[in-house]
Amino acid sequence: MIQIKTPQEIELMRASGLVTAGALAAVRAAIRPGVTTGELDAVAEDHIRSKGAVPNFLGYHGFTGTICASINDEIVHGIPNPDRRLAEGDNISIDCGAILDGWHSDSAITVTVGEPTAEDAALLEVTERSMWAGLAKAVAGGRLTDISHAVEQVITAEAHPYGIVDHYGGHGIGTEMHQDPHVLNYGRPGRGPKLVPGLVLAIEPMVTVGDPATVELDDGWTVVTKDGSRAAHFEHTVAVTPEGPWVLTAEDGGVAGLAPFDVTPRT
Repeated sequence: MIQIKTPQEIELMRASGLVTAGALAAVRAAIRPGVTTGELDAVAEDHIRSKGAVPNFLGYHGFTGTICASINDEIVHGIPNPDRRLAEGDNISIDCGAILDGWHSDSAITVTVGEPTAEDAALLEVTERSMWAGLAKAVAGGRLTDISHAVEQVITAEAHPYGIVDHYGGHGIGTEMHQDPHVLNYGRPGRGPKLVPGLVLAIEPMVTVGDPATVELDDGWTVVTKDGSRAAHFEHTVAVTPEGPWVLTAEDGGVAGLAPFDVTPRT
């Protein structure tokens, strides 16, 4: 079932989204060489609980963290560890979400510890830009795969042959973290469910420098690139509204990120 939200319910999801945005901002500020992923997890949990919300990852199918902390060749679902320290030059993807008044939000960023190499900077830039291209297509009257196609176009237009991770992708979100529909990061436009006001989606491209084939580690969670190449992951939760996309997990509602695509979000 695809859950369509009322305007009042989307307002509640916006409040949840701002909690998640604040948690990610706090984690970003804490990233430095020597910090452990367990310490970053505590930063996120403290922020979420301080706002009267609860982490939606913690305990989800047995997951033990508030955040997913995925480093370098780890794509998604890395488990925070009090003994794992970040080093200069690492790329770390932080995926985080909150539940406030029964409504979920979900967002992710990838950050380089210290100064990125040119290769890492380019990987992060194209991944984030592809996410915004997808968010810009979250408009009433379109189709779900318009989003998928927009993400894919940005990535495949690059001279470097970046990989788009298969199977893993975005999803509906609302009173549960993962709802229908599944949102792939590639595909032909004009297909799938209609985008209607009240639909809320998490859009999350995962991009690799090398081959996008994946392996799940023995911990049952962490997904890595099979060839050991680095990966990046960005995500925002967006509502389809009559006034345009409303990026619920962006503090400005998506104004800055959508501007290059000539899309004015609801704010």
